Amino acid sequence: SGAQSWAACELCGGAEELPEPLRQCAAWLRAYFCQPERTASLPLPPFHHPLLRRDSFTKQVLWTLLRDVKFGEAVSYKQLADLAGNGKAARAVGGAMRSNPIPIIIPCHRVIRSSGESGSYGGGQLLKEWLLSHEKLQKEKLAP
Repeated sequence: SGAQSWAACELCGGAEELPEPLRQCAAWLRAYFCQPERTASLPLPPFHHPLLRRDSFTKQVLWTLLRDVKFGEAVSYKQLADLAGNGKAARAVGGAMRSNPIPIIIPCHRVIRSSGESGSYGGGQLLKEWLLSHEKLQKEKLAP
């Protein structure tokens, strides 16, 4: 199955030579695909991107998404705007998703239309739907 082939994936050559933030990033992504229940306990790599440091609604939206929308959940653009403190800013949330510098780790694929349709995604709609179904299946597997 797909999960086993992922479990076999390793960084090619010299992972120990990677700087610590890249090692953390690789460990987080490996867990996301192979053992998603571990992601909650792993350290996030440090985010140095200016968008995530500069005070703005975009920064607020991205951090809110990262903090509040958990693995296997989805949120509408409007709900995320509400969570980030401005319910009228659903369009601005769309802009924030488009400018997300760290997709998957900051899970913009979890933001969907109010209608339940997946909506657009920088990596393409098929990838967005795959990520959502990966999370749904893994979450069901872990359910007691």
